[in-house]
Amino acid sequence: MRNLRILFMGTPDFAVETLKTIIENEYDVVGVITAPDRPAGRGRKLKASAVKEYAISKNLKVLQPTNLKDEHFIEELKSLNANLNIVVAFRMLPKVVWNMPEYGTFNLHASLLPDYRGAAPINWAIINGEKKTGITTFFIDEKIDTGHVIFQEEVTIKNNDSAGSLHDKLMTKGAKLVLTTIKAIESDTIIVKPQPKDTDFKTAYKLNRENTKINWEKDIYTINNLIRGLSPYPSAWCQLYNKGISENIKIYDANPVEEVHNNDIGKIIVEDSDIKVSVKGGYIIINKLQLPGKKAMESKALLNGYVFYRDAKMC
Repeated sequence: MRNLRILFMGTPDFAVETLKTIIENEYDVVGVITAPDRPAGRGRKLKASAVKEYAISKNLKVLQPTNLKDEHFIEELKSLNANLNIVVAFRMLPKVVWNMPEYGTFNLHASLLPDYRGAAPINWAIINGEKKTGITTFFIDEKIDTGHVIFQEEVTIKNNDSAGSLHDKLMTKGAKLVLTTIKAIESDTIIVKPQPKDTDFKTAYKLNRENTKINWEKDIYTINNLIRGLSPYPSAWCQLYNKGISENIKIYDANPVEEVHNNDIGKIIVEDSDIKVSVKGGYIIINKLQLPGKKAMESKALLNGYVFYRDAKMC
């Protein structure tokens, strides 16, 4: 059995579950690398990452480099004498970092590679209407998400899954898969396989203002999948036109209802305390939304004080 000295790299909540699992299984974590503290909230006070907060609670050494190629940082890494790097939801590493440990650097990715390489695999799997996705551990190489695969596990995407619920499923299963990977490296029983060289794979593009906007001209399920795939963050958005005023709103939860109708696309209909939007093939029932300057709220609560006029539409 190899005596592992692990250096962990990660930043958000998704990575905390894995670090917690490693610690609870009594592996030697010699250091944790995470993002620098960032301003957050109305007061713009510096806030530590979720990984940093957990690491400090366990008295682990924490490094927060701004430049991963900085000579002082590289020397500090060498002094930790780690022989295995584990990466979960962190940024791209320079070769000098991922090539340093004796047993390599492996990453946990929230998709079944080679599909959904990139920044937002959880979101795009739902947006594209996939029925399954999964998790992959793989050794890092020069390119993003292209290294040799170690283990993979499938996860079913349910019709009512959002990016948030799928995130939590993959986070839990991912932590277990990392532990399985560690044990295989520890016992020197690991077998890897290269990813296919073809380029015809689905990509997890970085989310931006353009690809998160709802196009109400799309079909009912394409729209619903976009809303699900962006909830709760960064959220799907569109323009609400009501009583001659146009403003941007966010939609967090909805469900599709198939129905034949002759209404204009985007027309808003309030019926039995429901907010319905006419689309191709039926209606999108809005369950939770957020108006500018307001908190997100259930549609029924919104209707207690907000009036949709005859010209109301989504666009």
